[in-house]
Amino acid sequence: MTIDLFILRFAGAMVIVSLLLGHFASPYWFWFTAFVGANLLQSTFTGFCPLAVVLRKFGVKSGAAF
Repeated sequence: MTIDLFILRFAGAMVIVSLLLGHFASPYWFWFTAFVGANLLQSTFTGFCPLAVVLRKFGVKSGAAF
């Protein structure tokens, strides 16, 4: 699995989990959903993603985007 696929799957999972937590636990979890979305948006402009840096250090092979 490449870094690109891992990031997309991780971000998707975080959005779903935070939406569920926002619905069932506390609406403040929606801020985490917004953070994930903002991070994905800024990474399209800058090419920088903190998770990509961590994954690269763990030896996950790079993809086309990161």
